[in-house]
Amino acid sequence: MSFSLSHPINTALLLYTLYLLQRTVFPSTSVPRKPPTEFKSGYSWLPRAHAPTVLFTTYTPHTLTKFDGKDGGRILLAIAGTVYDVTAGRGFYGPEGMYGNFAGRDASRGMAKQSFDLEMLTPLDKPLDKLEDLTPEEIENMKGWIEHFSNKYIICGRLVENDAAL
Repeated sequence: MSFSLSHPINTALLLYTLYLLQRTVFPSTSVPRKPPTEFKSGYSWLPRAHAPTVLFTTYTPHTLTKFDGKDGGRILLAIAGTVYDVTAGRGFYGPEGMYGNFAGRDASRGMAKQSFDLEMLTPLDKPLDKLEDLTPEEIENMKGWIEHFSNKYIICGRLVENDAAL
C-alpha cells in the first residue's frame, strides 16, 4: 500500500494534519488574556455577587415556619418530606402569591388536593400529616408537584417531626 497525494482524501488529510501541527507549534496570540473592558461603565460579564450557598438542612415544622418570605427572606416549603427553596418563585409562594399560605409549611396535602384552603395545613404542634387518606388521583397530583418542584427549585432539606433530633 502506498501513499499518494493524487487522491483527494490523502491531500485533505495531509492539509488538516499540517494545520493541526501549525496550531500546536504556533498557538494563536489573538485571544485576549484580560477581561473585556468595552462595557465597563454599564455591563459586566461578571456577576455582581455570587449566588448564596444553600446548605442541605433538616427542618421541623417549627423551624420551617420562619421561611415564609414575610420578612423578604428565603421562602421554603415542603412536599412529602422534601424541602424546596422556592424563593425564585416569590410571586407565587411569597406573602402576596396565590400559594402564599404554603410558604414555610408542609404543602403536601394542599398540593395533592389542589386546594389553597388553610385547613389543608397541618397545625404546627401536631405530627406530620401521613397522607394515608389520599386517593390515587391525589397521590398522582402530589407526585406531579414533586416532579415540578424538583426540576425547577433547589432541594434544600428534609422535613422531620418536631421532636426529632436535629
